Amino acid sequence: MLQSTGGHPPNARQTKIAVVGGGSTYTPELIDGFARLRDALPIGELVLVDPDAGRLNLVGGLARRIFARQGHPGTITTTSDLDAGAAGADAVLLQLRVGGQAAREKDETWPLECGCVGQETTGAGGLAKALRTVPVVLDIAERVRRSAPDAWIVDFTNPVGIVTRALLQAGHRAVGLCNVAIGLQRKFAALLEAAPGDVHLDHVGLNHLTWETGVRLGGPEGENVLPRLLAEHGDTIAGDLRLPRQILDRLGVVPSYYLRYFYAHDAVVGEMRTKPSRAAEVAAMEKRLLEMYGDPSLDEKPALLAQRGGAFYSEAAVDLVASLLGGTGSPHQVVNTYNNGTLPFLPDDAVVEVQAAVGTKGAAPLPLPDLDPLFGGLIANVTAYEELALEAALRGGRDRVFKALLAHPLTGQFEYAEALTERLVAHNREHLPWA
Repeated sequence: MLQSTGGHPPNARQTKIAVVGGGSTYTPELIDGFARLRDALPIGELVLVDPDAGRLNLVGGLARRIFARQGHPGTITTTSDLDAGAAGADAVLLQLRVGGQAAREKDETWPLECGCVGQETTGAGGLAKALRTVPVVLDIAERVRRSAPDAWIVDFTNPVGIVTRALLQAGHRAVGLCNVAIGLQRKFAALLEAAPGDVHLDHVGLNHLTWETGVRLGGPEGENVLPRLLAEHGDTIAGDLRLPRQILDRLGVVPSYYLRYFYAHDAVVGEMRTKPSRAAEVAAMEKRLLEMYGDPSLDEKPALLAQRGGAFYSEAAVDLVASLLGGTGSPHQVVNTYNNGTLPFLPDDAVVEVQAAVGTKGAAPLPLPDLDPLFGGLIANVTAYEELALEAALRGGRDRVFKALLAHPLTGQFEYAEALTERLVAHNREHLPWA
């Protein structure tokens, strides 16, 4: 049953946005952005869709209070009915976690038994999440296509690259979104004492496998100040990435935090074996956040939410949706979309994460200079894994899972691939019909 509050002026543009996974503790971050940036993206109706009525009630209540505090005239509704929630939507945002934090806890622990990184978006744990997630997302997307055939689907659900590729290959109007790039843009802007909009990243790679090969002031053709950033602020940047400063100096680029799982794999495994999983930390944080969301006096996102992750997600989402719906967002944005020759050593239907021109017709990657083989080789390797991972998610089967694991550079040995396959299937049977 729909629950609603609020209203809008009679002549307001009736843009409808649906958020699938609206009961997520991330959602108040998104709501705050929608409220603050309402001139960029005027919303008549915002629908939060989630099967968990308890969480949805808590998050929906806070969402309405945030809108009210900031004077947003739009209506917020909550529902567990996907078809009703998506009906007539202009855009549908996906931010779901199949299996919840309990599944994430497993993804981060059983790979360690084989001496491999346990992480929810890369390696064996990332494959497990893809296998659970892709079929669910495709089912949601098909229902959205029936309820809102012209809607754009914005995917924030991990692993974003694989999920976005599944959506695009199924013919959906989809773009993938991650907050890594906007987080770095904001950090670099602060270090440079520049406005974020003046900082353009030469961002290249795959989702959670990217490098900033340039940082330009004023746009794509602006001055590349990356050498100055590294010279003056290298220690700060390296500390944030938890990588040695000398790696940044020798590479001459800024890798994403996720490259740490590749560049310092064994050290990361050692750390993971001696401390609680990130899933356990997040689960405890979510419990506290939901308690806070239930406080009727709370009418803004709490400071604790910043520790949950997803910083600047709302600003990236507003910018992207504004461009897709009206062409009014930033002309260039970092998104996940088809390669289409952008990286010539990849198939056209690979999904890359790069700067793109975004408008009402979708995202068109900007041209890139030739890429150093040091980065291109790893991109090609992980793209091959992602193709095999998607095949396993769509068709199932232990052999397909094994091949995907064997192809991943964080596995790479058949004994590991065999052992990881057995553990992956054992821990995910309830989500894998073929198992």
